[in-house]
Parts: sequence; structure tokens; C-alpha cells
Amino acid sequence: MAVRVACFGSLNHDITVWVPRPPAPDETLRAHRLAEFVGGKGANQAVAAARMGAEVTMIGRVGTDTAATTVLDALAADGIDLRHVVATDGPTGTAIPIVTDDGQVSIIIVAGANGAVGPGDADAAADAIAAADVLLVQGEVSAFASARAAAIAHDAGTLVVFNPAPVPDGWHRVLDHTSIVVANAQEALELGLEPPPTGIDLVVTLGANGAQVGPDRVSARPADVVDPTGAGDAFVAAFAVARAEGRRTLDAVRVGVAAGACAVEVAGAQPSMPHRAAVEARTSR
Repeated sequence: MAVRVACFGSLNHDITVWVPRPPAPDETLRAHRLAEFVGGKGANQAVAAARMGAEVTMIGRVGTDTAATTVLDALAADGIDLRHVVATDGPTGTAIPIVTDDGQVSIIIVAGANGAVGPGDADAAADAIAAADVLLVQGEVSAFASARAAAIAHDAGTLVVFNPAPVPDGWHRVLDHTSIVVANAQEALELGLEPPPTGIDLVVTLGANGAQVGPDRVSARPADVVDPTGAGDAFVAAFAVARAEGRRTLDAVRVGVAAGACAVEVAGAQPSMPHRAAVEARTSR
């Protein structure tokens, strides 16, 4: 029986730009190229979980623009349940990933419809959240909304995985109902989670250096970096599915690391979310 995943978070229209290096103040920099993709941390993790074989429900908001249709069509193509994605007057969320020649990415986000996500969206999807094996929440929508979703999941015995990226105001409200936090080194430092509170497992992602769980380090898998956008989302989703399937935390981290390695080799966020066969092949290398 497939793992059931509820994903509460953002849905974005991505405009990715590849540049030689970050621009200096007052500098006009020539880009190598520009491309448009579907993204948003919530939607990326939903797609990644679906491609890992999970049954996925997406909870969030899109705008009433043409980007909304593109975003929803992409998620529907991966079989994601979209009954709890609400159309809100105005633009769909936008992200602008900036990828440099050295394989680094910086992302600018404009909330759009994601800014309208509130606790009521969690309440409206309470049945789906409670029925899930795992709930994924991130930092691109209100922490007050995510905290409500996490509370519903916690009360129902659903595993809650919190990916505080970016770290939202009021993040401690989400932590109160969280079982597992997956954060990069900067986020973990900002949250002051080392050592983590009692009852919470902390997984720290380290990019090309793999991931850390307490004293244990999982090495990164070899990869040819094209675009690191979405690699963290691939990690979170693959890790969460593996964990919900009953794997121990460290074993699930190995699956996440493999998924991240697959993701960096493909341009764009959602196009790079790997399917289960590719992740398993990378895990076994």
C-alpha cells in the first residue's frame, strides 16, 4: 500500500536565470540563459513524493493568472490530488532562482497567492491531513497556517516533517507539533536547534557534503551539477517517504541524499524531481 503524503505549502511559477557569478552592486550582468518552470517548495515536494510512489494531496493556493493553469496542470500530470488547492484573486507565487557557474543558487520569492494561505486552509483539508502517513510543511507560507496543519496532523498521529526554508516568522509554533526537522546548516543555526529539543529528530543537509544526523554523516552521492534548484525539496520528499515506509532515520537520509544528487543534474525545480527507480539506483552506487 502506497504511503499517503499531505503537502501544505507554496506553489510557484519559476523564472530561472543562469549567470557567470552574482552581480555586483550597480552592475548590469549578462545572463547565459533564462527558462520558466513550475516550482514552489510545497509543490516541488509534492511532485517528488508522488514520483517516489506516494499518494499525494497538495494543500495551498494559486492565483487567477495563466501561471496558475500551468502549475496545476503540472501537478495533475503527476497524479496529485488538487482538491485542496484554492484559487485566489491575483497572481500565482513567483520565484526567481539565480544559478551561477560554480553550481550555487540564490532564490528570490514573491509570495503572490501563497501569502493568502492561512489556518483556514488547514482546517478545510483536515480530513486529508489526518488521513496521511506524513505531512510536509515548509517556510514559504505563513507559519501560523503551517502550525495549524501540523497541529491537526500531530493530533491524528501523522508524522510531521518541517522544512524551515526560508525560516518563517513564528516558526516555533510549527516546531511545537513537529516530529522531524530537515534544515540546511544556516537554517539550523538560525533556529538554534543543535542540539534539537527532546522528541524532535534534526536532519541537517550540507549540499555537496551530504547530510548530518547527530554525530552521523551521510556522504553526498556523485553528481554533475546543472542546477541545484529543488535539490533540497527532492531530499525532503524522498526522505519523508522512506521514513513513512518504516526506514530508520539514517537509512531514510541515505535515500534523501540520493534524490538530491539526481535533482542537481536536471535544470528546473519540478523537472528535476527524480522518480523512485533513479533514486534507488543512485542509492546503491
